[in-house]
Amino acid sequence: MDSVSLIGMISVITAGLTVAIGSIGPSLGEARSIAQALSAIAQQPDESATITRTLFVGLAMIESTAIYCFVVAMIIIFANPFWDYVAASAGG
Repeated sequence: MDSVSLIGMISVITAGLTVAIGSIGPSLGEARSIAQALSAIAQQPDESATITRTLFVGLAMIESTAIYCFVVAMIIIFANPFWDYVAASAGG
């Protein structure tokens, strides 16, 4: 197995693990925040607009962590600097 194939295989595995592990925390955080928001709305229905607005802002912040993991995985797959280095070393 040559170096480029090994780097490609490791990059794909790393990208998969990054997305898999990086989405566990945000999904648990979103589930907990939704449960707490529903509990708060059940206790104070008059404040549902404020709670809902705050919930959506919080969910966007939590989801950004999963999006960052996805972006890192895309960089690992498509813009991996190790591939360029190994390809240049093998060619020259």
